[in-house]
Amino acid sequence: MITTLEQIDILEQSDKVANIIQSSNEMKAYIEKERALQTNEEAQKLIAEFNRMKDQYDEAQRFGTYHPDYNKIMKSVRSTKRKMDMNEYVAAFKIAERSLQNLLDAVSEIIASSVSETIMVPKEGILAASGCASGGCGTGGSCAC
Repeated sequence: MITTLEQIDILEQSDKVANIIQSSNEMKAYIEKERALQTNEEAQKLIAEFNRMKDQYDEAQRFGTYHPDYNKIMKSVRSTKRKMDMNEYVAAFKIAERSLQNLLDAVSEIIASSVSETIMVPKEGILAASGCASGGCGTGGSCAC
């Protein structure tokens, strides 16, 4: 494949964007909060307990309400998740993660709109399209659904 000067310029510009993101306050906060979360024993215990409860939840979901401990497991999962989410290290990490995701979403939107206004861009966990609430019509937003 022959590389053109335009392709090289695009690669250089994308490297610059990547470096800016990596040196951003959002990324630094994310890394700091992730390290704090990984080194906190209480948070790690809560995460491990939640993962064990998730396995039980998955097993109960296979059988639905016919599982003998369905209601007990559902309550336990919600309770365990709440305990985990209320941990200061987990909460701080989730805030930093959300902040970094917002930055990445904004960058993606800017890049996509610079190419074409009809490009659908992931936003807040869903695929957003102009004029299309569902994002799944497959017509690039031209259906105005």
